[in-house]
Order: sequence, then structure tokens, then C-alpha cells
Amino acid sequence: MAVYIDKSKKIVIKVGSSILIDKKGKPKKIWLREFVKDIKFLIKKKKKVVIVSSGAIALGCEFLNINKKGLKVDKSQAVASIGQIELMDFYKKTFDKSKIKISQILLTLEDTEQRRRSLNARRTIDNLLAMGIIPIVNENDTTATTEIKYGDNDRLASRVSQIIGADCLILLSDVDGLYNDNPKKNKKTKLIKIVKEIDENIKNYATKIKSFYGSGGMTTKIEAAKICQFAGCYMAIANGNYINPIKKIIKNNNCTWFLPKVSKLDARKQWIMGSIAPKGEVIIDRGAVNAIKSGKSLLPAGVKKINGAFEKGDHILVKDQDNLECARGLSSFSSIEIEKIKGSHSSKIKSILGYSSREEIIHKDDLVKV
Repeated sequence: MAVYIDKSKKIVIKVGSSILIDKKGKPKKIWLREFVKDIKFLIKKKKKVVIVSSGAIALGCEFLNINKKGLKVDKSQAVASIGQIELMDFYKKTFDKSKIKISQILLTLEDTEQRRRSLNARRTIDNLLAMGIIPIVNENDTTATTEIKYGDNDRLASRVSQIIGADCLILLSDVDGLYNDNPKKNKKTKLIKIVKEIDENIKNYATKIKSFYGSGGMTTKIEAAKICQFAGCYMAIANGNYINPIKKIIKNNNCTWFLPKVSKLDARKQWIMGSIAPKGEVIIDRGAVNAIKSGKSLLPAGVKKINGAFEKGDHILVKDQDNLECARGLSSFSSIEIEKIKGSHSSKIKSILGYSSREEIIHKDDLVKV
């Protein structure tokens, strides 16, 4: 609803490749020119705007006259380095005409998964916004490998929104929003306008009609929405193929809005909850699940099994014995250490490991219930 945009002071807008670039690989000059008018409209309303943009690899391929399909990682990294210049040149020339200054920020997954680096990213973006400059964020495809890539800018946009404390994220896609069925197959399908809770029905809608939503898929958008909800941020999935898409959202509200959680997490726990790449997981018993639900720390006695290899301080998932995620947090021990002390009373940790350490596998201050 328009009110969600009206009440937001800091707005992140994600622009996908298919919105910005046509099927021939050429930039959509008219679309971007009109989109800049949307941005100018928001600026006049005293909104601070951050853009998360795809398109570097596509423009690099167009510049080199090569086919994007089948590009290997190392080749795509080289192409991205060329495409990033083309992408920013396209943005700069268009924004310059409206006398709006822009900047480029390239992020990798590691930049947001490490607390210190994520805080540095926030300070940079906040300083740019304070100077009246529009930051344009993209994944740093030139250095990111398959193992440390976001892989889609939906989740990157949600992580940026969480890190900078944005009030609203708008994902401009090639569909109007989340439907309860495939609209190409079922004429009676309905667009879901409001999502308060991401329950199994919502997840099933996303999985059921995955093919309709293209490469990024609706599943990644739902994951992005989950990060936003815990960060106290509104999120919209809207069709960006229209001219002046932001004004169209405000006027027609033909999109899907995900509403934030009532109880907003503090900044540190938002960051923990927003982790895209947990390094491992621990399986816990029912007593430990109940303890976490009541706000207590996770102790060694409640741990039944460990999956994956991780170090002290890494993000890990906490699952019950039915393999359902119940929490996530920062581990106080490595996976090797937990393997040794699992099922034991905290008082036995020193004698088992041979040195003093914390009593909790995950302290309650580093633990977020899901």
C-alpha cells in the first residue's frame, strides 16, 4: 500500500536484469529515464534511496558480443568487470540529466556475513545518503566465487536493507507479485496482496509455481522477505516492467506486501537472522528447544548431533530432531569442540577439552529464535 512507502524514510529498490536490459542485451534507456523520475519524486518527499542493481554480466556480454549462456565462473568474472563500467556509465549518464549524483558499491557475500565488514558497509552507505548521493549496489562478480556468491540480488537487497536499517524494500520483478497458483495455467488464481506471516502455505505457493517466476524464482524472494520481516522492514514484490513503476505501485498497489514482525530485533540479532550462508548446524533435543523458546542459551547437554565444519564465531543453524529450524546464532565453539562436549554438562567442558571456555554452545545474546 502507498502508506508503507509514505511512512518509510529509507527505501531500497532492487532492479533486476530483465527490467533494465532488453532481450537483445541492450539497456532500456526510456525505462531508466522514467525510473529516475520516480527516484526524483521520492527524493522530493525526503526519502533516502538505495538501488541494488543487476545487469553487469549481461551488459558485458553485449559489449563483447558473446552469449551469456554457458559462461564459466572465471569467464563471467572477467565479463562482469567490463559490464560494471557499462552499467555505471548507463546509470550515470541518465541520472546526470536530472542532476542526481550516484556512487557505486560492490559487495560480496563475505562483506555482509562478517559483522565488522557489514558495519563498514553501513557507514559508507549512510555517509553517501547524508551527502545526497544515491548508492548503487551490486554483487562483486569479479571476485566472488561460486562458494561465496549471493547468486541473486533479491537476497543481497534484503541483506543491504537489514544492514542499513531500511524501512522498505521494493523488489522490481517481471511479475505483479506472489500468486496462490500459476496464473498461466489457472485463470482463477489470485494475487496475494498482504503477507503477515511466512507460513507453510506461502512457502508452498513459492515452490509450486517456481517455473513461472524465472531464474531468481519466488523462493529467493520469500527468503528475502523473511530477512526483512525480522529487520522491521516492509517488502514489496512488484512488476518493474511498467514505466514509472514506483508511482504505479503507489497509485494502484498491484503488488504483494510483506509486513514486518511486530517485535523488531535489535541490530545485532537482525544481522544474525539475516545470514545467507550458515557454516553448519546443530541438532538439539526437545528440552533444549523449549529452553530456547523461553529465551535461554543453548547448552552442550541439549546437543545431539553436528552437521558441517565450522569455527568459533561462525553462523550456524539450530534444528530440532525433526530437522526443523528453530533458531540460528553464533557458535561459541568449533564443530570439532562441540563434537567432544555434546550431551555433557557445562561443568565438564574444561575437563573434556583441557582448557577453560564458555558454558554455552550459543549464548542467548547471540541466539535468535525462528
